[in-house]
Amino acid sequence: MSNLYDVLPAEAADDVPVRKVTIRVNGESLSAVVEPRLLLAHLLRQGFGLTGTHTGCDTTNCGACTVLLDGQPVKSCTLFAVQADGHDVMTVEGLAGPSELHAIQEGFKEEHGLQCGFCTPGMMMTTKALLDENPNPTEDEIRWALSGNLCRCTGYQNIVKAVMWAATKLQDQ
Repeated sequence: MSNLYDVLPAEAADDVPVRKVTIRVNGESLSAVVEPRLLLAHLLRQGFGLTGTHTGCDTTNCGACTVLLDGQPVKSCTLFAVQADGHDVMTVEGLAGPSELHAIQEGFKEEHGLQCGFCTPGMMMTTKALLDENPNPTEDEIRWALSGNLCRCTGYQNIVKAVMWAATKLQDQ
């Protein structure tokens, strides 16, 4: 069963084209009626209430809006919701189980890989894609993978430690 969301602005004109999209978000099939110009980040946040996906720059520079599309990290602030139709999307809300943190979330907590937290969801989703592809990355590989995500607070050292911590924990499981 899928939930149907109406994500049209109140002031939408009658002649504005709309399209129904169905996206599997964090394992759940969700549908929405959207304008073709609606960004995936806005559908996730305003339409589906998944506010863990942050929007910072709307130009793909900061990476705060990073989600996984079919397992690959994408910047949802420059991807139209209609482009995700029929695809799998994972947001930071999809990482954790109902009663425990994912190893990536634990790593960020244990290694103090966050300060203000604004970049953290994008960093975590990029980390998830990295560790799915490369379960034992080097420090250089981690830094390269995270190079599309900006953090203005931490200086990255603890973020890299957090990714290494998570990699070790996932290998031990």
